[in-house]
Amino acid sequence: MKRTMTNPRTILAIFHDIVAAAFAWAVAYLLRFNFSIPPDFASEMLATLGWVVMLQVSVFVSFGLYRGVWRFASVSDLKRIFLAVSSAAVLLAAFFFMLKTDVVIPRSVLVLDPLLLILLMGGSRFAYRAWKEHVLYGTTLRQGEPVIVLGAGEAAIALVKDLARSTQWRVVALLDDDLTMQGREIFGVKVRGTIEQLASVSRYLSVKYVIVAMPSVHHQKRREAIELANALELEVMTVPAIDDLMSGKVSVSQIRKVDVEDLLGRDAVKLDSSGLQMLIDQKVVMVSGAGGSIGSELCRQIVKYQPNILVCLDISEFSLYQLEQELSALNLPTKLIYLTSDIKNSAQMNHILVQYKPSVVFHAAAYKHVPMMENGNVWEALSNNVIGTHTIAKACKDNDVAKFVLISTDKAVNPTNVMGASKRLAEMVCQGLQGETGTRFVIVRFGNVLGSSGSVIPKFREQIAKGGPITITHPEITRYFMSIPEAAQLVMQAGLMGKGGEIFVLDMGEPVKIADLALDMIRLSGFSADEIKIEYVGLRPGEKLYEELLADDEQTMPTPHEKLRIAQARTANLSWVNNLLVWIEGLHGAHEAQMKLELSGWVEEYSPQVLSSIDAHMPVSARHVTVH
Repeated sequence: MKRTMTNPRTILAIFHDIVAAAFAWAVAYLLRFNFSIPPDFASEMLATLGWVVMLQVSVFVSFGLYRGVWRFASVSDLKRIFLAVSSAAVLLAAFFFMLKTDVVIPRSVLVLDPLLLILLMGGSRFAYRAWKEHVLYGTTLRQGEPVIVLGAGEAAIALVKDLARSTQWRVVALLDDDLTMQGREIFGVKVRGTIEQLASVSRYLSVKYVIVAMPSVHHQKRREAIELANALELEVMTVPAIDDLMSGKVSVSQIRKVDVEDLLGRDAVKLDSSGLQMLIDQKVVMVSGAGGSIGSELCRQIVKYQPNILVCLDISEFSLYQLEQELSALNLPTKLIYLTSDIKNSAQMNHILVQYKPSVVFHAAAYKHVPMMENGNVWEALSNNVIGTHTIAKACKDNDVAKFVLISTDKAVNPTNVMGASKRLAEMVCQGLQGETGTRFVIVRFGNVLGSSGSVIPKFREQIAKGGPITITHPEITRYFMSIPEAAQLVMQAGLMGKGGEIFVLDMGEPVKIADLALDMIRLSGFSADEIKIEYVGLRPGEKLYEELLADDEQTMPTPHEKLRIAQARTANLSWVNNLLVWIEGLHGAHEAQMKLELSGWVEEYSPQVLSSIDAHMPVSARHVTVH
């Protein structure tokens, strides 16, 4: 406080308020006597002026009026001025009452003085802010690039306020479908119409840039706004996601170009925060495959609920190092343990569980690359995804871990590839280990996640950067997509809800045609289909045209959560699991064709020939076609 009071700007502010207090006291007398003060009252006004100003300024200092910066004066500053002046007025009246002197101060002066003082002190601060903003931004702002903001909600208001200080952008109009906002102004920027009027407004104002500032609305509405702007050949940008804004990781002014993830975006997940708090808070949690796309996001989401210890397990040293670098920068209260280990190592898994005693284990470690697992790595896929899952799951059961959550995949449904079949076996292993008491095994099944290491999106970006072509396996191929944070959050929610043995199926929304996805990415990159070509190269080994979330003989039941359903799938018993493990161990060194043939006996839905038959019926011209 002493340093603040010696600041030249603070001294200048105090001097201003001394002058304002003296001026208000004098004007109050002038107004009381209609600008003709009797001599007796004039002398009393001058006699009391020093005491009045001294008392008022002392109150202003005690209320902290000089800690703020005039250039950023706000409603909170005005509120502080009101409270300080009001308190000073009460003290002033009490002061003269207690002195019981011959000085007579008109009651109207005691009322007029604080009103005038609030007007002078508050008005001067806001006038100074307006003047500074005009000087700093007024001349350069006109040179900024004109931009239209779509939306007039809280995010848009914050954006307009932040961009008022920008020398790069000049917001010239707001568009919003809320009819009550039409014609109104936000920080001097007028709401000129609805989003559908973007064409006429952008043409009238000669605007080439649009910012979509609607992070909390339905994703379909955002997509429509983006597609409208793209159709008008406008440069489209957007504000950060609502989760990032609420967490404080980014500010609304950190605008960026619209990406394909924005077109595929989905509504925010509603989580049972209190339930997850009970599941995780001050507990020990372990994540296998912690360095992967889903595993690392699970770690990010889990630490929000402040576990006592988070054990991050992965066989990849480099992946763990990257995760460690990210999480250590957050200065979290949670103790973070990073372990490199193979989930197939039974002794090591038991040692880790005995040492750290986790109450919840999220098992995300797996081989997931379909074509790579299909040829040359069949046994490794079965060994890692099935035997590895059994090893860590059995260790959890032996060490009384409360919950074990298996991350599965939509490729486990009617699998046409080894990877999908191995994950289906992993599901059944967990169901076979489920007993009436002890560890509760929960399985969560979902499709592709945006931005993961195996996603087509990074591949398409790389191909576009090289000038094309974009390669797609088949014109009709479709996939489900969800964001990595959404998938991780729903995995946690399913883990909370699971009672043991269930297969939770995540609501993946509508399937996305990969060809349409590629065209969207081309347009968002500023190219046309003529400039970046698409080539169809035929389905890869083990790949199918579309993914399913449920097998043909499965039914689903709803849950209290709108994005989670429970699949009623074929299960297995412990004897079946033991026989399965013996079979896989005995396969080592066998021919892969024999492995696949015998695999269909364990996974009834597995059809290794389906893909080749699809490709066989696909016209040769469609396998290597260039789309212009």
